[in-house]
Amino acid sequence: MLDVTVIEDPEAAAASLDPIRARLLAELAAGPASAAMLAGNVGLPRQKVNYHLKTLERHGLVELAGERRKGNVTERLMRATAASYVISPLALAAVQPDPDRFRDQLSARWLLALGARLVRDVGSLITGATKARKRLATYALDGEVRFASAADRAAFIQELTAGITALIRKYDAPDTEDGRDHRIVVAVHPTLKPTLNPTVEDRPVQEPVPDTVPELDS
Repeated sequence: MLDVTVIEDPEAAAASLDPIRARLLAELAAGPASAAMLAGNVGLPRQKVNYHLKTLERHGLVELAGERRKGNVTERLMRATAASYVISPLALAAVQPDPDRFRDQLSARWLLALGARLVRDVGSLITGATKARKRLATYALDGEVRFASAADRAAFIQELTAGITALIRKYDAPDTEDGRDHRIVVAVHPTLKPTLNPTVEDRPVQEPVPDTVPELDS
């Protein structure tokens, strides 16, 4: 079972968003089960569970884990193909975010568009690498920092931007025939507070960063 997989097909995305099927995916991510076993957990007749399982199987979200005899019946044990799923913007291709339509380093919505493109592109790369049975070279860094003030945050952003820009200029080799382009995405945003129902006051407010912060080349 994969840790996470990306859903690119619109029909598969619709199938996964159905509340009952989402519950079945969660149950099967915990371990293989038959329709009869799942029926008791989700409170549905076995026939209806079977119908939903066949739909999920058709879209590659669940797969056969094995079979077992129970009396005169052979039960199919199904399992989820991944522990978790991410829906790619390709599932809504006509209205997927396009960060190239506008560029605003201080816009949370532009950051969201960049994140959506990241999901789309990496998802497609994973799909291609899996089909080719090749490894995909990626790198990610995740961390948290608490700034004492907005001024410290602005200074951090400025130093970060300058450092990344310097590295890009140092290693960028646009005329190398055997080279391969790589995209760099760096994001800084407030950490979400652990509240179940955040109020307007709980939501982080973005303070402006000085205009002296240089832009990164994409």
